[in-house]
Amino acid sequence: MLLRAIARNCAVIRLGRVGATMLLAGLLAGCQGGVLDPQGPVGAAQRTILLNSVAIMLAIVVPTIVATLGFAWWFRETNTRARYLPEWAYSGRIELVVWSIPILVILFLSGIIWIGSHDLDPMKPLDSQQKPLEVQVVSLDWKWLFIYPEQNVASINQLVVPAGRPVHFSLTSASVMNAFFVPQLGGMIYTMNGMTTQLHLQADQQGEFYGRSAHFSGDGFPGMQFVLHAVAADAFDAFVNSARNQGQALDKASYQELARQSLDVPPSTYRSVEPDLFHEIATQGVPPAPGPQAGRPEPSVLPKTGG
Repeated sequence: MLLRAIARNCAVIRLGRVGATMLLAGLLAGCQGGVLDPQGPVGAAQRTILLNSVAIMLAIVVPTIVATLGFAWWFRETNTRARYLPEWAYSGRIELVVWSIPILVILFLSGIIWIGSHDLDPMKPLDSQQKPLEVQVVSLDWKWLFIYPEQNVASINQLVVPAGRPVHFSLTSASVMNAFFVPQLGGMIYTMNGMTTQLHLQADQQGEFYGRSAHFSGDGFPGMQFVLHAVAADAFDAFVNSARNQGQALDKASYQELARQSLDVPPSTYRSVEPDLFHEIATQGVPPAPGPQAGRPEPSVLPKTGG
């Protein structure tokens, strides 16, 4: 009997280890390609802040859970050693613990937030010996326009940058408010009509990183995504040369056609860009995008009004 009991316990322990291993593997697999798998200095710093914040909060969560289970076990009905104190109402030592731990947690969290908000200011350039690549971003309905002012080319729903080189983004919206987000590089930031926001990012390694809109903006929102290609310097030059030799020119007339609503737009490029087009969009020198066309069948906008 004793040997069978030991064997059953060993089997339960092995099963528990297997289950824990599978659970941990599943959790880590979910981190791949997200904010917990950073591929740049901003994303790495944001992950550190996230993990430090979780560790600090666990300092109060874990003891609270342990204390709850401990109290339930100690003051169970069958424990004759537990003292019953019906007149007890106050303990200075308990009050000290109850108040001091949350205060320390708040102090630590506020310190992390204070330091992180200054170190990761979106407008603060990254430390690098290389000159940042300038990229102008316009959120449209429902696609992303990326303008390379120094190279005088543009692309739709694809972003190509050199790996290891900082990128300075200037962002605006031609329509409703939106949010630019590449989870592995960090730094989600909003784009708004009539104003420009700034963001500095960098991809440390070559690769393809998923990017998308992080703010719901209508029926075409699910397709408002792109891939950021971090490539070698010569591959970036090849992309620029290829863009210059194909596609149409992006001027005010073609931009206004581009600004119309469209769904699931495939990646494409423009061979040239009209000077100061981004400035004209941000300052509304060109009319804002038409936005949702309520009551019209294409593209579908819900809820519809009218006939």
